[in-house]
Amino acid sequence: MSVGASRPPESGRAEPYRDSYESEKGDGWIVFAGVMLMILGVLNVVGGIGAIDNANFYAGHAKFVISDLNTWGWVLLITGIVQFLAALGIMAKNQLARWLGVGFAGLNAIAQLIFIAAFPLWAVAVFAVDILVIYGLIVYGGRERAV
Repeated sequence: MSVGASRPPESGRAEPYRDSYESEKGDGWIVFAGVMLMILGVLNVVGGIGAIDNANFYAGHAKFVISDLNTWGWVLLITGIVQFLAALGIMAKNQLARWLGVGFAGLNAIAQLIFIAAFPLWAVAVFAVDILVIYGLIVYGGRERAV
């Protein structure tokens, strides 16, 4: 008999496979939201630095509703840093980090709609991901159950 083999039960039927990992409903959404928030944070930091530096990454001569590209670069940079830190907290199942994630994903969604003149398709894609992150954190990010 090999080391990994187990004896079949006496009834002759094999026991069904049972994974040792027990997941609660919505755990996948929380992990998804945390990972996507971390990715959004990194992308916002990079995009914010590019906007502050007036890189050729953004559309030239874009007109903004409020302020200019440099100001929105700072908004993206600060939002990205907080999103990254909130994502780390979400992975640690911290409720404050969860609500920070919801708040800054919402702020980022609004910022992306204002930022749409500089990079339209990217802004719409990031907006959609922000909405999914908010959904995952609000619907499935509830308090831990007492054991």
